[in-house]
Amino acid sequence: MIRCLVVDDEPLALNIIEDYISKIPFLTLVKSTTNPIEALTIVQAGGVDLVYLDVQMPELTGIQFLKISNGKAKVILTTAYPQYALEGYELDVIDYLLKPIAFDRFFKAAQKAQGIIHPTANTPVAEVAAPVAAAPAQPQDDFSHDFIFVKTEHKIQKVYLHDIMYIEGLKDYISIFTAAERIITLQNMKKMEDALPERHFVRVHKSYIVALNKIDSIERSRIFIGDKVIPVGDTYRDQFFKMIEGRNV
Repeated sequence: MIRCLVVDDEPLALNIIEDYISKIPFLTLVKSTTNPIEALTIVQAGGVDLVYLDVQMPELTGIQFLKISNGKAKVILTTAYPQYALEGYELDVIDYLLKPIAFDRFFKAAQKAQGIIHPTANTPVAEVAAPVAAAPAQPQDDFSHDFIFVKTEHKIQKVYLHDIMYIEGLKDYISIFTAAERIITLQNMKKMEDALPERHFVRVHKSYIVALNKIDSIERSRIFIGDKVIPVGDTYRDQFFKMIEGRNV
């Protein structure tokens, strides 16, 4: 079970997240509060694994809370303000939920938290064979038939490149996100980056590789793919924007 703390100065927002937590079997609610100081005390005492944290609060902002708590618990930010996403990711939050929060999006974030907090609980993770491209590129640079193989705990899984939305590195393993599923495998981000065609995939952050054809929009140093916000790291910014400019017509 993942022990959860909910912090929000709006009681209605607390009620919604409490209800969502009650519907997910691997989450349990320890406390919900409108007082971030009380919440910080609970976190510093080691009483919770995961904090659902509002950003805009009067006594202590969510960003200030993150800096003071210093990684004592994992955090999912909940806010109506998308401009805080980049700073949140730089402070190593698990996810960033924009209000009003739909349950399916909340559930995806909870699954992501489970994979990070208890990576071997329900998600198969195992050493992966190096990804190997198994089909030639098609005419006009079409890669709809190209795929790689990745090894999970119980099987070697084929992943079509055109299905990949983005890839996230998390310490000793990576997550491959498609529209249909999340595939977790022990892997090195550099090896995965080398296995993917440069024209279609680009490293934008130490923890992220994105599929160019899945990008919906770019706002300053943030990439939007569906409801996911991905930061562009300083090291990768120039290369990424040069590639984007090369695609402009």
